[in-house]
Formats: sequence, structure tokens, C-alpha cells
Amino acid sequence: MKELDEQERLIVRQLIRDPRESDNGIGEATGVNVRTVGRKRQRLEQAGVLSYYTNLDLSAAGTGQFSTRHLYIIKFRLGVSYRQLLEDIQREPSVRTVFTEVIFESHIAEIDGKLAMLLFIDGANETDIVQTVQEKVIPSLRKNHGENSIEEVSTIRVLAPVRLMRNYVLPVNMQDGYIRKDWPDEAIYVGR
Repeated sequence: MKELDEQERLIVRQLIRDPRESDNGIGEATGVNVRTVGRKRQRLEQAGVLSYYTNLDLSAAGTGQFSTRHLYIIKFRLGVSYRQLLEDIQREPSVRTVFTEVIFESHIAEIDGKLAMLLFIDGANETDIVQTVQEKVIPSLRKNHGENSIEEVSTIRVLAPVRLMRNYVLPVNMQDGYIRKDWPDEAIYVGR
């Protein structure tokens, strides 16, 4: 476990505000020496504590490619292990192709003592998502984990995101793709 020191907290808060900020800009905004910013930032990145992501909004509010999102909960039968599930995912060729297009986000979960996949699936409409799941996702999961591996499938229609990655509260603190400048530093959570 890595506990952040006060300088690291200042640096990380500034990066949450703007992941594209330069070391010089972070130093000016936080009062931390620019060389210290560079060194600490690099250490956090190398330790895997600090990562960067770009979100391309393909929803109706963004590029318009997808207008609907569902959360599919696919519960596996007893006997499908975490290690087996992870290894099968790593070997699956569609992870890099078909699934990248339709799955916005996915997680391995545990429900009532059984492993499950939580899949946020995008589509042009409701029917498109159902077809994708029935024609691509379910057959792939059965092929990888066994014909009788899936015990139950349920779905929830997702209407709109509210909070992403802990600090990004879209209808509250986001403007033009960044956290609003007037959002207080103490409202950006970087751990204890």
C-alpha cells in the first residue's frame, strides 16, 4: 500500500483537474518544485498508482454512435473460478475487436458466492443491444467458459452517468471536459 505524502496529494489533485497539465503547470499551481513534481509523478506512474485515461463519448450526447446502454449481469455456475475467468478473458481474441466496440466497461464480480461479469454494453437501440448480447457476447462466454457455464443473465437499462472515477460528477463539477476551476481542492478525493 502506498500512502501519498502532502506534495503527492497536491500533484494528484492537479492531475485530476487536468490530466494533460505539464510538470511546470503543476508546480506553478501547487507551489511544489517542478523537479519534485516530475520525480514524484514518475514514481507514482511506475508504481501503478497513477494512470491516465481518455474518454471518447460515443453516446447520443457525444458522437451519437450509441444511444442506449445496458448493464448486463451474467452470473456463472459454481465451479467457474476467478483465475479461470481471468485467463479465459486474456485469451479471448474478441476482447481486442468486437468487445472493444460494444462493451463500454466490464468488471468481474461475486454475487451470492458465484462469479459474475458486469458488462456495460452500448448499442444504437434496445434491439441492437439484445442482438449483440445474444449473437456475440453469450456465444463467446459459452465457448470460453463452457456450454453450461452461464447460470443467469439479468439486465438494467442505464439512463445517464452521474459519477465517474470517484471525482468526476458530470452534472455537478464538469465543464468542457474538465473539473470546473471553481471546484474546491478539498472536494477532490485522493485518499486518506
